[in-house]
Amino acid sequence: MTKGSLAKALVMFSLPLVLSGLMQQLYSWADAFIVGNVEGELPLAAIGATVNISAFAIMMITGFTLGVSILAAQLYGEGERAELKKVLSSFLLVLGAMFLAVSVAGMLLADEILRLLSTPDDIFFIARDYLRITLAGIPFLLVYNVYSAVLRGMGDSRTQFLAILISSLTNILLDILFVAVFRYGASGAAVATVISQALMAIFIVAYSVRKYEAMRFGPGQGLLDRRILSRGLGLSLPMAIQYSVHSAGNLVLQNFMNGFGTLTVAAITTAYRVDSVILLPITNLGAGIAIVVAQNVGAGNRQRAVKGLYVGAIIMAAVSIVLTAIIVPTGGAMVSMFGVSAEAARIGRNFFGIIALFYLPFGIATAIKGYLEGKGDVLFSGLVSLLALGLRIALSYGLVDHYGNDVIAYAEAFSWLALLLMCLIRFLCVRKR
Repeated sequence: MTKGSLAKALVMFSLPLVLSGLMQQLYSWADAFIVGNVEGELPLAAIGATVNISAFAIMMITGFTLGVSILAAQLYGEGERAELKKVLSSFLLVLGAMFLAVSVAGMLLADEILRLLSTPDDIFFIARDYLRITLAGIPFLLVYNVYSAVLRGMGDSRTQFLAILISSLTNILLDILFVAVFRYGASGAAVATVISQALMAIFIVAYSVRKYEAMRFGPGQGLLDRRILSRGLGLSLPMAIQYSVHSAGNLVLQNFMNGFGTLTVAAITTAYRVDSVILLPITNLGAGIAIVVAQNVGAGNRQRAVKGLYVGAIIMAAVSIVLTAIIVPTGGAMVSMFGVSAEAARIGRNFFGIIALFYLPFGIATAIKGYLEGKGDVLFSGLVSLLALGLRIALSYGLVDHYGNDVIAYAEAFSWLALLLMCLIRFLCVRKR
């Protein structure tokens, strides 16, 4: 990533990330698709009502491990390969203990959390059982994400794709077995997910240890390095806070969405499942830009780091336009295939008719944000994302009387425009530093 064609480096690194994200989304897609078509719209809405709760813990993990990935990339660019082992062991210990506690607390407080979010009564108990089971998989996701973060920092995005591919295929097979054959309903889909996540964690650990000496450590080897931990937390804490507050904001928006009733919950949560897959090329290209920039900053090549943004932004613009052209005419049909009613499909079609028109500004904002994160400007990155989220929440409540349930799409789209403006101003201020 510090030599040769930047466009090739970005594409070759980002493509496995996109494929990994696609496989990862198959978890939620398989659960929703099979449960929706076998059990009906109520269990589908129940699963949708838990998405943002589980995502709160997952996004915290993502925030921490994005910082770990940037640290690993900087160390790799500096030639400090031996330090990667300390990054891996230190963050496995600290984050492992933290998210084991999060998992247990979430399972114990599942009823209270769902009541706080005004979960409709007709899906409450299905949602509670599904949530409790899926939260048991959080420790496995933590292990997988820490290993993936260090591997990405080294420039290896292929290993995590292999882990997710095996896990996703396992999840689909188990979903069919537990839901369609044994008829265990949403709870069966949750069990399938947790088993698959455990397999994913086991695979990435075993594969990484076998392939890379830097991924091997054992007792008595100074597993907790305070210097590395301090440097890593300087990068990962702002991002973890950003992602955590963002997820908390999504819970506020989930509560807002629940007020429209079960039909809208089923429609919009299903639309977001589709949207999360459609946006994978954008989000993962942004992650690729961050790693390219971080490695070149570590190698002292700041001019190439800036060029990485320009090349990435051009690719991002092309990708965003293509995605818009794909989803506008097909969004409603994609929502329909999950077994929702015709009215729910109409709501989903309207959602995509609005939100997809703003993929381009979101893509460019993501590219600039990736550049800033790669430079280590994670505090600003976190702050600007939270400001955009606050605007989205305010617009949701402020414009609901005018737009009805379409306000969910409009509020997010307008927040993307604000995000782009803030990131662009920041880049113009720091590009020569």
